[in-house]
Amino acid sequence: MIFLRQLPLCCNLLFCLLLGCVSAESIIATVGEDVTLICNYDAQSYGKLPACWGRGAIPNRGCAEEVIRSDGASVINRLSERYLLRGDVGVGDVSLTIRQVEEGDSGTYGCRVEIPGWFNDHKHQLTLTVVAVRPNPLKVETKEVKERTVTVRWAPVFDGGRPITAYRIDLKDKQAFWDTAVSTEVSNPELTQLTLVDLRPAKPYNLRMFAINSVGMSEASNVLTVTTKEAAPEGPPLDMQLVAFTAHSIKVTWKPPRLDHRNGVLRSYSISYREYDSVGRQFKRWQHVSVTAMRELESVILNNLKPSHKYGVIIQAKTNAGLGPASTAPLCSTLDEASTFKSSSTAATRWIQDTSAHTTSTIKTVTAATVWGESTTTITSVGPDPPVIELKEVKDNTISLLWTPGFEGDSPITGYYLECKAATASWDNIKTRVGFSPNQTEATIIEINPSTYNIRMFAKNTLGTSKASNVITYTTGEAGHQRVDLLTTVSTDTHAAASVEESQSGHLAAIVVPVVLVVMIVAIVTTWQLRRIKQKKGTLNMWLTNEVLRYRGSESLQEL
Repeated sequence: MIFLRQLPLCCNLLFCLLLGCVSAESIIATVGEDVTLICNYDAQSYGKLPACWGRGAIPNRGCAEEVIRSDGASVINRLSERYLLRGDVGVGDVSLTIRQVEEGDSGTYGCRVEIPGWFNDHKHQLTLTVVAVRPNPLKVETKEVKERTVTVRWAPVFDGGRPITAYRIDLKDKQAFWDTAVSTEVSNPELTQLTLVDLRPAKPYNLRMFAINSVGMSEASNVLTVTTKEAAPEGPPLDMQLVAFTAHSIKVTWKPPRLDHRNGVLRSYSISYREYDSVGRQFKRWQHVSVTAMRELESVILNNLKPSHKYGVIIQAKTNAGLGPASTAPLCSTLDEASTFKSSSTAATRWIQDTSAHTTSTIKTVTAATVWGESTTTITSVGPDPPVIELKEVKDNTISLLWTPGFEGDSPITGYYLECKAATASWDNIKTRVGFSPNQTEATIIEINPSTYNIRMFAKNTLGTSKASNVITYTTGEAGHQRVDLLTTVSTDTHAAASVEESQSGHLAAIVVPVVLVVMIVAIVTTWQLRRIKQKKGTLNMWLTNEVLRYRGSESLQEL
């Protein structure tokens, strides 16, 4: 009875004696790690022995799908450089190291140490499970910062064992919390840079990025703090008022533009004024005065004006980037003054006018010399042709586009720049320009404010800038309902005037040519008919009317 109870144990012992017992364990690793599978034997007792590692269950002899083999002193064969015996083989450490494991490395591995004698081999079996993880965090850096655009770039990172499928970009005001950030996901894993557009000038932003694979999203990248460059003010000075101060002066007061329209630090104001006649027509050229921006209520007194005369004044705020739009006020008249002061003022004015006339004549002389110089110039250079832009994809707020360069002209193309505006705006008020390198032919842009936009592109070289490319109209922020219109007509600014004329002449020709052909055909048919009528004498025309055959010749109409 006791023997029967111990029978399974005895069978197991006999099986171990016949085939050799195999120890086993499990190891879990993540993609990209170096993993070491332990296997040792007592080299002091047995001496240096051959050993091997294979994939799969350990067979009766040798190693299945052998990946590495040692003769007891050194490695004599290996399947790949990724398989290493980093331990001291001479003392019996034949542990296998697999460098930068992948999901495909998962499976069973067996170690066999060939000990002399029957059924003496030392066997050790392990199960390796390699799991994919989220991508490593990105390291983002700033490539270019302009008034309304920011271009960032990053280097590829370890994808965690699964391909990166998208990137996410978070953008927020510097003082705000991340839960208020605008998040945009870009489904283009090949990207290494992108441009954010429609930002506010002179404003600090925080930006961070994430990489995404099928396992999940990476940790946040480093946080970039970027302040866009200043731009010219968008709004005019406010509450402008003109008050007649004396017979020769007018006091002007105003307030700065709205805070969100200043686009930077206000440096000064440009005050322009000129004289008007009694019916409000301009009479003199503009004169200019500059005032340093210092306070919330600014003022200036315009002196040396004529008594009882009307003056118009405009004021423009200025940043380091330029002048903003002008504010205006109704014309203001100076106060009356005695005739003696009028004559003095008139004499002074005449003197100024004489001086101005003298200056004008000098300028004319210089202009004549310049024209002569231009007339002797015969060398002409050819600038670049515009590129042709195409839209690859519009997804949410992300626009992917590519372009085909045109003829570079007499000098290599040094770069491209893209202009972007709201569809309802004019090309004369461009706010967004994005530059690209000469070797770049595609880009991804993020529009922060969903709307309908127009974009066009120019090529440039050392000789100048090309005409405008074709115009693309697209709508962002309407997932599943993006509208894309490819327009072949370029804009009507100075760069594109020639293209517009060519386009208009092409359309005109397409209309005029068919009309002329129709008119010519009608004229030929009419002439032919008239000639037939004149030649009716002596001819016979017949037709059937009311079942009676009639004819008309040189005689009157008769019945046959």
